[in-house]
Amino acid sequence: MAKKAKFPGQYIWDSYGDWLATLLDGNIWDLRGTWIGWVEENGDVYKSDGEWIGTLSKDSRILRKRTADRRELRTDIPQHPPKPDLPARAPLPPSFSELSYSMIDVLEEDPAIFKRLSDRRPDMD
Repeated sequence: MAKKAKFPGQYIWDSYGDWLATLLDGNIWDLRGTWIGWVEENGDVYKSDGEWIGTLSKDSRILRKRTADRRELRTDIPQHPPKPDLPARAPLPPSFSELSYSMIDVLEEDPAIFKRLSDRRPDMD
């Protein structure tokens, strides 16, 4: 019987140690397999509607400076990728470093951030 290939992606956690998303080939997927965003090579994290929400840290959390300026919405949104074969469960989370007061864990502060359209999107007529 052939061995299953090792999961080549990265788990995304909040500071409580809850697994909230999976990064695979630069795309972020929620636990149900819905494409919810992407990560640039420099670590910037964008929602699928083009809103920047933070930066992926070395310990797999999405962090942002508390006073960070909001960036313009991206209009060059990547095409919706095909759904990959995602893991059914995650290993135990890593130990997280303490955050200074100037940094926030985006998914801890706003766990539903990927579920809402950006308030910076123009209203539909």
